[in-house]
Amino acid sequence: MKKPEYSSMFLTLVAAILLFAESMNGGRAQEPPAKPAADQPKTAEQQFKNVQVLKGIPADQLIPSMQFITASLGVECDFCHVEHAMDKDDKKTKLAARKMIAMVLALNQAHFNGELEVTCYTCHRGAPHPVGTPLLSAGPVSRPEHVHDDEDESHAGLPTADQVLDKFLAAVGGAEAVNKIKTRVQKGKIDVSGTQYPVEVYSEAPEKRVSIAHPSRGDSITAFNGEVGWLSMPNGFHRMTSAEAEAARIDAQLHFPVRLRELYKEFHVRPGEEIGGRQTVLVSARASGRPDLRLYFDRENGLLLRQIRYAETPLGRNPTQIDYTDFRVADGVKIPYKWTLERPGGSFTIQIEQVQQNVPVDDGKFVKPTPPEAPKGPGK
Repeated sequence: MKKPEYSSMFLTLVAAILLFAESMNGGRAQEPPAKPAADQPKTAEQQFKNVQVLKGIPADQLIPSMQFITASLGVECDFCHVEHAMDKDDKKTKLAARKMIAMVLALNQAHFNGELEVTCYTCHRGAPHPVGTPLLSAGPVSRPEHVHDDEDESHAGLPTADQVLDKFLAAVGGAEAVNKIKTRVQKGKIDVSGTQYPVEVYSEAPEKRVSIAHPSRGDSITAFNGEVGWLSMPNGFHRMTSAEAEAARIDAQLHFPVRLRELYKEFHVRPGEEIGGRQTVLVSARASGRPDLRLYFDRENGLLLRQIRYAETPLGRNPTQIDYTDFRVADGVKIPYKWTLERPGGSFTIQIEQVQQNVPVDDGKFVKPTPPEAPKGPGK
C-alpha cells in the first residue's frame, strides 16, 4: 500500500515529522543536556537525545543531515531508528551509521582540508550497501552527473552572465513590467504521486509567499514572510531551518528576474543540457549565506527552464530541482503556469489555472502561527 503524501512543498516537513513524532514515548530516561547560553542557538546534543558523533553541529542541521543519509542510501528512517523510540541504539544499522559518519568526517578532514568531497553518496549511490566491484555491462555505463562548477574552465562561444540575465529579464517582460506586480494570487491543482488536490499560492513583493494545499486530511501550508519560514499540516508544525528559509526566500522573490543580481554577485556560465527538447545555457550563482543555484536558460528565448539549488548539511548537499513550463503572459509579465519540484524523497507538480495580480492579500497569511511545543528527536 502506497504511503500517503501531502504536497511536495512539505517533503521536508514529512521527514521532520517522521523523525520527531512520538520520539519521547518509550524513550529511556537520561540526564538533560546542558542548556546553551541565552544568545546562542542550541547544538544537536542540546536539543536531541543520544547524539554521539554529530555533536556540536547546529540543532537545525540534524534533520537535514538525516535526510541526506536516507537519500544517499535509498532508505527510510526505520532503517536505522526504532519507530517511536528513535533515540534507542537497538539496531545494528544505527551503530554502523555512526561508524560510517565518523569515517567520512575523518577522511575529509585528513585528505580534503575538511571540505565535503567524500559523502555517504560517494559509495552508496542510493543503495543501502555499496558495491565494491566494478559492474560488467554490455550496454552503456551510467555516469554520475557532473555537479561541480570548475571556475577555471573556459567555453568559447558562450554569452556572458550579464548577457544571459539581461535576455532573461527581457524575455519575461522587462524590469518595469515586473516591478509593477505587487501581489500575485495563483490557484490550481497540485499532483503528488498521481493524486491531485487544490492549491493556492499567495505572493507579495518583495519576498513573501504562502502556498496552501488542500488534501483530504487537512490543509498543508508552506510559508515565508521575508524573515522566517514555516510548514504546517494538521498533525505537525515545522519552523524552517536557516538553510530551508534561505531556499524559501528564493522561491518567494516576486521580482526574481530583477533582483537576481542583487541577491547573487558571483556568476559563471557553462554549456547547459537539453531540457524538454530545448537547448540551454547554464548560469551558476553563488553568494555567502544563500543556496548555490544552477539556472538553465533557454538559449533561444531566454526563459528560465530549470533551477537546481543545494542545501548544505554537515554530511553533504541536499539538492532540489524545479522545472518550469507552460509560460503565459499575465498583465505584461510572462510567468510559468506549471512547475515540477523534485527532491531525493519525491516530487510534485503544480498546474496553475487562474492568476490574479495586484489584488489585496490578507496580511494574516504571512503571520507565523504559534507552534506547539516540539518533542525531542533522534540521535546519531
